[in-house]
Amino acid sequence: MENVTREDIYQFVEENNVNFIRLQFTDIFGMIKNVEIPISQLEKALDNKMMFDGSSIEGFVRIEESDMYLVPDLDTWMVFPWPSGTGRVARLICDVYLANGEPFSGDPRGNLKRIVKEMKELGFTDFNLGPEPEFFLFKLDANKQPTMELNDHGDYFDLAPIDLGENCRRDIVLELEELGFEVEASHHEAAPGQHEIDFKYADVLTACDHIQTFKLVVKTIARKHGLHATFMPKPLYGVSGSGMHCNVSLFKDGENVFFDKDGERQLSETAYHFMAGVLEHVRGFTAITNPTVNSYKRLVPGYEAPCYVAWSSQNRSPLIRIPASRGMSTRVEVRSVDSSANPYLAMAVILKAGLDGIKRKLTPPAPVDRNIYEMKADELAENNIGLLPTDLDHALIALSEDSIIQDALGSHIYANFSEAKHQEWESYRITVHPWELERYMKMY
Repeated sequence: MENVTREDIYQFVEENNVNFIRLQFTDIFGMIKNVEIPISQLEKALDNKMMFDGSSIEGFVRIEESDMYLVPDLDTWMVFPWPSGTGRVARLICDVYLANGEPFSGDPRGNLKRIVKEMKELGFTDFNLGPEPEFFLFKLDANKQPTMELNDHGDYFDLAPIDLGENCRRDIVLELEELGFEVEASHHEAAPGQHEIDFKYADVLTACDHIQTFKLVVKTIARKHGLHATFMPKPLYGVSGSGMHCNVSLFKDGENVFFDKDGERQLSETAYHFMAGVLEHVRGFTAITNPTVNSYKRLVPGYEAPCYVAWSSQNRSPLIRIPASRGMSTRVEVRSVDSSANPYLAMAVILKAGLDGIKRKLTPPAPVDRNIYEMKADELAENNIGLLPTDLDHALIALSEDSIIQDALGSHIYANFSEAKHQEWESYRITVHPWELERYMKMY
């Protein structure tokens, strides 16, 4: 919804039996948080007077700085379609502010707004995002806990009876449409139990809000079907992982500045500069777009996930693909991102990297229009094709060496994200895993 007023909200509450409001925000790790209030506290919330304890949120603030405010964005007003007790539940996505009235620098949504402001200072008016999130469906056990038993064994674009997730996926689409999403397509993905639902692009802030709402809806509806939906990048060995390809484009006064009908491949110089910036900084921002230990089990050759730093307009093995559509639909598809990423942070670093390319007028390398997975090491070197970080540790090292990406996060988010992820890597590194026991216990 756009241009929502207080009066609109009061009227909707009265007409639709809304009893509770979720004041929703996102922590630096992409987890949705909320403070739920009864409808009697709505006026207080709309007056920006709802406080919460920020020290209880990992990566936010210390206990002596704990008082923080939730400032609702009225345009994010949404009433969930599923009933709850005697009434309905609505939500407002909030920005986080300090007690002194200043925006909190550790708020990922507020941080993305900061980078969008930088974009506008360069003369652009919009940065659009069309995400392609993928997920797996696993069965729940008798205690409603996730199992590793898949719901189906379908393949790309299969349909029932092979695609047993079809009914669940349809219900997800119906719920999304009731919430105002414009769903463009839904289908079974390459791996057994894997699915994709694509919804229409929007300005980057709205699109990131949509991603968070999408995840919540998918998980909620899956449970109604006795299933667990996971956006974990690589839950199964030997099959494709789940990504979230990000189709991005820059606009100025309603015109797509990536399109030039007279340019090479009908792409503008701005598009090439933006793409070059992304390619230059991708190693530095991979820890943000692929933030878990598990993310790097997906970024391996052979499963259509990019692990090489290159671009193409013809094939899907490089990091960046330029889809065939032109005119207003001209876009750059960044294929490395996965859905475990905090969307607000992921888009902040991608936008910042692209803007750096534009400001410095960077030129991308030549496109690679053949299957990179089939190229040998000498061919990769000959074509100057580099590798993405192969694990979270190397990604964090690359992040520590990229000042542009650090600036895209701000000092607070960078310091807290980096510290937490180093701890995550260390915990993984020193843990003895089942694979090691199976391979070495008897051997040695």
